Amino acid sequence: MLSTIADYTRLTKDMGKSLTQVATQPDVSRDTDYFLSHIGSVKTIDDFLKDYRLYSYAMKAYGLSDMTYAKAFMRKVLTEGVSDKDAFANKLSDTRYREFATAFNFAALGDQATQSTQATTGTATQYVTQTMEQKAGDQNEGLRLALYFTRKASTITNAYQILADRALTQVVQTAMGWSSTISSSDIDAQAKMITDKIDLTDFQDPTKVTKFVQRFAAMWDATQAQSDSSTNPALVLIGGASASASVDTDLLTTLQNIRFNR
Repeated sequence: MLSTIADYTRLTKDMGKSLTQVATQPDVSRDTDYFLSHIGSVKTIDDFLKDYRLYSYAMKAYGLSDMTYAKAFMRKVLTEGVSDKDAFANKLSDTRYREFATAFNFAALGDQATQSTQATTGTATQYVTQTMEQKAGDQNEGLRLALYFTRKASTITNAYQILADRALTQVVQTAMGWSSTISSSDIDAQAKMITDKIDLTDFQDPTKVTKFVQRFAAMWDATQAQSDSSTNPALVLIGGASASASVDTDLLTTLQNIRFNR
């Protein structure tokens, strides 16, 4: 069973093209068109939270859809911003909140917060990426995990960041052949286990990230097939050709022009 490896390689071989294909799908194009056309008129946190279509789009873009209902919580995240080390978002172990507050930095930029590239096309790119991963997951959860890890790998600087993210943890445990039951053990022991076996600086190298994700995909497929991983042919591809996960300029061009392609 080679579906995860094959699909991962196909999508990441030209990530810009893969994302552009998602960006131009009617539902994604329509939502992105609305977001890019209206986000610039938002001047306050209240304006942002009141426009559910804008707010929910942004929340999905940063992987926070399950927290869309928690407006009081998100208001605190946005109000305090990220400049102060004691700001609410900086105290949360989940880095997605810091990313969100950085993109929509009302605390530092006031009514200009929604004018930045990060708040506009940057958020749209994030949205398209999240949508692609979600659609991939509808067909194969392993593929969604592989794409997510590829996107987040370069942000990993310590083992605790992995352990704070269930998806990253699942990828690492699967790739290394570790049972998920180790998650019930002491957090420091888990962190040591990771650093003893993995050189986290490798995740700054796209080629090494690809090899690690291919290892995960092979193990995932082997597990799903319930076969002996030592003889499963999927493992042959662990050291296979690397695939670039960089996003080229085609996607940003598409996003910037999407409202005109109706």
